[in-house]
Amino acid sequence: MSDIVIGAVCMLASLVLIQSGMHIGIALMLISFGGVWAIKSAAVAGKLLASSVTTSIASEVFGVIPLFVIMGLFVSVTGMGRDTFDVAAHVTRRLRGGLGIATVAANAVFAACTGTSIASASIFTKVAVPEMVRHGYRLPFAVGVVTGSSVLGMLIPPSLLMIIFGVLANTSIGDLFTAGILPGILLAASFSLCIFILSRFQPERVFDGQSAHDKGEFDGMSAWTMAVKLFPICILIGIVLGGIYGGFFTPTEAGGAGAFAAFLIGVARREITLKVFWDVSLEAGKITAAICFLLMAAQLYSQMLTFSGLPYAVGQWLQSAGLSFLVVLFGYLAVVLLLGCFLDSLSIMLIILPFVLPVIDGFGVNLVWFGLITIITIEIGLLTPPLGLSAFVVKANLGDAKITTWQIFMGTMPMTITMTLFLLVTVFFPSISLVLLGRSWSWW
Repeated sequence: MSDIVIGAVCMLASLVLIQSGMHIGIALMLISFGGVWAIKSAAVAGKLLASSVTTSIASEVFGVIPLFVIMGLFVSVTGMGRDTFDVAAHVTRRLRGGLGIATVAANAVFAACTGTSIASASIFTKVAVPEMVRHGYRLPFAVGVVTGSSVLGMLIPPSLLMIIFGVLANTSIGDLFTAGILPGILLAASFSLCIFILSRFQPERVFDGQSAHDKGEFDGMSAWTMAVKLFPICILIGIVLGGIYGGFFTPTEAGGAGAFAAFLIGVARREITLKVFWDVSLEAGKITAAICFLLMAAQLYSQMLTFSGLPYAVGQWLQSAGLSFLVVLFGYLAVVLLLGCFLDSLSIMLIILPFVLPVIDGFGVNLVWFGLITIITIEIGLLTPPLGLSAFVVKANLGDAKITTWQIFMGTMPMTITMTLFLLVTVFFPSISLVLLGRSWSWW
């Protein structure tokens, strides 16, 4: 069996093991160790395994992971999510479908502090869905809006997926954060437009009975109350994003400043007790350890693929076949979308990027743009059956037997279609991703 065949078999085996339920880190390490053993020797495989454990995360840049994780957890355990939703609901109260648009807006603001879609889905399932249902929205539409808009957490910086991509692709995390701002805002605007159009022209999909407008306690909020509710989260966003873009902090330093600021805000609001602090610290440790273990496994996996020569062979074949970049790109996006139906975001990124990056790099692609369209495509997978992780998170937090997971997928479909169209716009107009970096690049 040739080295290239061994590499291909290892890739397929990793997919099978992960889909069967094995932890992704264990699966990648096991397959990679066996692959290097088959290509080289057991001694080489052992040395690479030891090297991946001792050197793969031996850099201060990885300090950004636990810092942003703990910042997001501090934000999640406070009432900032509910306050943001209340203000957004007041501002959009006179719009058709206003509470749906408010949910998208609140998710967008909340995403600038948490960096993860799962936190957004968990919080706004409890905050927004009951309010939307009480104001006459259909339950499938309400959970669909929460599920769909939760993906903004991975596109609007800071983003955990951006950090992982930056590490794997050796690309500036700060550039990825900056580039994600405009696409994130435009995607949130696209979701809001979708909700408004559906409310206007297909109200039967949105409202129960004749309900057409949002009304209630959101009418009586004063400007001072709105300012008080938004002040903490605005301070946090200003410290983190303002510090990065103003050149005061590196992403790692911004994570530390943000985590400390979130802690102080929680203490000032009397929402962080010793028990909450211990729970957040413990959860942050668990998440960080899991991510670092995945990165160790990813390095060994990448080295196995390099030894096999599979990425180089595929790159050579693509060049000799004369396939255009457009064909290769859409083939890659199709594969990512397909994997998104079965695997979670991190699994897809860790499995496919070490293989694809050497191939894509041969086309002279801007990796910041490539990272953003990769993240958008992966996030679409969070909304699609049968896995659709965001849908399952919403279902778990909702705890309502009246709605099935399939109904959540159907309620999310308008958001999924909107996101797919937005992906095409981002692919064909790279300047959307690069304009804030002051760069000009195009593949066509």
